[in-house]
Parts: sequence; structure tokens; C-alpha cells
Amino acid sequence: MAGLIVVFFLFSVFLIYYRIERFILKKIKTIYNDLAPAGVSMSQQTIQSDMEALRFSMQKFADDKKLEIELLKDKENYRKEFFGNISHELKTPLFTIQGYVDTLLDGAIDDKNLRNKYLKRTSKGVDRLIYIVKDLDLITQFESGIQTLDRSYFDVIQLIENVFDLLEMQTAKNNISLSFDREYPDPIMVFGDMERILQVLTNLIINSIKYGLDKGKTEVAVERLSPEKIIVRITDNGEGIEEENIPRLFERFYRVDKSGNRKGGGSGLGLAIVKHIIEAHQEKLLVESKIGVGSEFSFTLESHQKESAKPPS
Repeated sequence: MAGLIVVFFLFSVFLIYYRIERFILKKIKTIYNDLAPAGVSMSQQTIQSDMEALRFSMQKFADDKKLEIELLKDKENYRKEFFGNISHELKTPLFTIQGYVDTLLDGAIDDKNLRNKYLKRTSKGVDRLIYIVKDLDLITQFESGIQTLDRSYFDVIQLIENVFDLLEMQTAKNNISLSFDREYPDPIMVFGDMERILQVLTNLIINSIKYGLDKGKTEVAVERLSPEKIIVRITDNGEGIEEENIPRLFERFYRVDKSGNRKGGGSGLGLAIVKHIIEAHQEKLLVESKIGVGSEFSFTLESHQKESAKPPS
């Protein structure tokens, strides 16, 4: 008996569903016929086909809007994080400057030793602010397409040696050895903006030194990929970078260290500037890293085929 009741109930539900479907299709058919040109009627198959197309369109619209909302949320989170980071970067030197100036105004200016010491520290704070603002301005120029490249042929080996000389004291202070992976007796000529590539090399090597281990090493290698391309590799045996952080390394002010500490100062814009310079050259920038093993940053450059050519004077 119970089985018959269940069967009857299911049949009733099916009948109601069938009648509702027929009613909806009939109403839609009437609307179609009203809208269609005179003498043209719509079959049930056509209506069902159009309903399926409508359902597909609505689903696509919903999916697109969902994706758009997710992108807007990501951009909003990035905006909040960026403004939080830039606020932190600017307020640190500002508060330092304010503290020293207030102390001097409160009477410390009469003490010659304190006056000189605090003025020097205030000057360092101002230099840091200028450094941050100049780097932000440079990034803005690249993003706006204002910054142009002054391309020429130059010897990239000589340029790397110049960076080594420039950073000699810093590497000694951090107890890091800085060298080529091998000897390069002949010049390797490349085509690019020498000043900007110097900035790229300097920023990448400084970053390597900052996060290097005590008595660690940083090596620079130059390899030929083809007659038209070379790749410069900066490799260290430092701390390494978590895989989840690598995609965001080149964002402005992004910190791998979430504690808020930034090793060795800097504007927090070095890697972002590197990315913009390499992209302006229409070249590739690559990163490989493993925690406890080290990191490798590399970038490509257009090469000059005539290896015997002399660098510009």
C-alpha cells in the first residue's frame, strides 16, 4: 500500500511539472508569435533551442561578472596593501626627522656635539625620503610611457666589473664574496640603455648581498643564448625565497619578510624598477629560488654579433 502511495505521489509531481513546463512553453510561444513577423510561427523545438541559448548567455554573463568582481576585489586589496606599504616607508624617515628636529628645538641645539650628530641623522632621513620619491617617480615614468631608453652598444662585462667596484665596501661589510663564475677575457657587446642596465645589475646584486649568508657568495654569469641574445645570471647561496612569494617579488614595496623589517634599508622599489627597465627593453626577467639553497635572478639582453667590437668610449 505504501509503495502505491509513493508511486502515485511521484506520478502527481511529474504531472504537475509537465503541466507547468507546457504552460511556460505555451506562454513563451505566444510571446514569440506576437513579436514575430506576420505569418511566421515558432515551433516548440525552436523555443527550446532559443531558451537554451538564453540560458547559456545568462550563465556566461554571470560568470563574466563574477570574474570581474573577483578582479576588482584583488585590485582593491592590492591598493590597500600598496598604500599601507608606502605609508610605512614614508612615515619611518619622517618620524625620525621629526624626532631629531623636535629634540634640537627643545634645547639640544645648544650642545654642539648633539647638534652635529642629530643634524647628520636628520640629513640621512631626508636622503632616504628623496631616494624613495625619486624611485617612485621613475616607476611612474615607465608606467606612463614617458621614460625613454638611450640605447647604445657597450661591453656588459666591463659594466658588471664597474658594479663590483661600486659595491666592494658593501660586500666586505656583509662578508659576501662577489665574483664572476669564470674568466671573461673578451668583451661581450650588448645593445641597450647602459645607465639603466647598470641600475638593474646594481639593484639585483645589492638584493643578493642583503639576503646573503655570512661568508656567502654571489656569482654573476653571462651566457650566450643565440647570436642575438645573451642572458645575465646573478646567483647566490643565500636564504632563498618561498615559492608563494616569487610571483609578487616585483611589486612595489612588497615584503617577503612579513615582520616589517627591511634589511639594509633601500626604498623597497629596487625590484619593481628592475622589472620596468627590463620590460622597457622588451626582454625577459626570470627568478628561481629555493629556501636554504639560494636564488638566481636572470635577464636577457640583445647581443651584438661582432664580439671583437670595442665598447663605446
